[in-house]
Amino acid sequence: MNFNSLFKKVISVGIVASIGFGAVAAFETPSVQAASATAVSKGQQIVNYGKQYMGTPYDFGATTTTTKKFDCSSFMKHIFGHYGVDLPRTSAQQSKEGKYVSKSNLRAGDLIFFSSGSRANGKNVTHVAVYAGNGKILHTYGSPGVTVSDLNKGNWKRTYLFARRVL
Repeated sequence: MNFNSLFKKVISVGIVASIGFGAVAAFETPSVQAASATAVSKGQQIVNYGKQYMGTPYDFGATTTTTKKFDCSSFMKHIFGHYGVDLPRTSAQQSKEGKYVSKSNLRAGDLIFFSSGSRANGKNVTHVAVYAGNGKILHTYGSPGVTVSDLNKGNWKRTYLFARRVL
């Protein structure tokens, strides 16, 4: 084998290898990008986990050691705690965690605070929910217990105070 023949073979192998590796990279990149695009945020994971408790009864002052009944803050403490976020016990204490986020910048997993119910005065925090996305909140109160409600309607629109991001 002469030098020119050997050189041509080395170049051919190099080109084939480059094309082959380039093709592998071209085919790998979209699937990696797709996996990233479909990854579920931690906030959405918390909401999804919380939804498994739909209909679980509400009980004001419910202990944090059970999942058979919740009050609003014990529910938040439980579902966030499942993902390693340790929240204080009461909605008023929880309202001091994380950073303020405007209503227009809400993301799934943000805590939403309200002044509603018999202890409400329009200023003090009396209720907490988690933003579920698309204008919905996941929370628990009275009947039906754990439920999804529309943030922008009725009582929840009227009694909204602010939101905090703890993730």
